[in-house]
Amino acid sequence: MQLLRLFLLLALLPFAALAFWPGEKPRVVAEIPVAQLPIEARATLSLIKQGGPFPYSRDGIVFGNRERLLPAQARGYYREYTVPTPGSRNRGARRIIAGGRGAEYWYTADHYRSFKRVKE
Repeated sequence: MQLLRLFLLLALLPFAALAFWPGEKPRVVAEIPVAQLPIEARATLSLIKQGGPFPYSRDGIVFGNRERLLPAQARGYYREYTVPTPGSRNRGARRIIAGGRGAEYWYTADHYRSFKRVKE
C-alpha cells in the first residue's frame, strides 16, 4: 500500500511543480452575459456608457489592477465603478471595471478576488 502511495506521489510530482513554476500564471477567463448580471450591475453599466452621473464619488477612479487578475495594461487603462449591493451600508464588494474607455468591461462580486468579462 505504501509503495502504491509513493508511486502515485512520484507520478503527480511534475504536475504539482507546474503550480509553483515562476512566470506567467495561466488565465482562465470566465465570461458573463449582460443579461445574467445583477440588475444593479446592468444599471451601473448603463450609467458608464452614458458617462454618468454616478452615485458614488469614487466612481470612475483609476483601477490599479494590483491583483494582476486582469490583462496587463498601462496605468489609467482601467476605471472602477460601484455596483450597489442591496442592504449594504457602504459601497459593498461589487464593481464593474471598464477598460480602454469602454472597449471591455469586467464584473467582480467579491471585491477584486475574481473577475468575469462582461459579454455584450
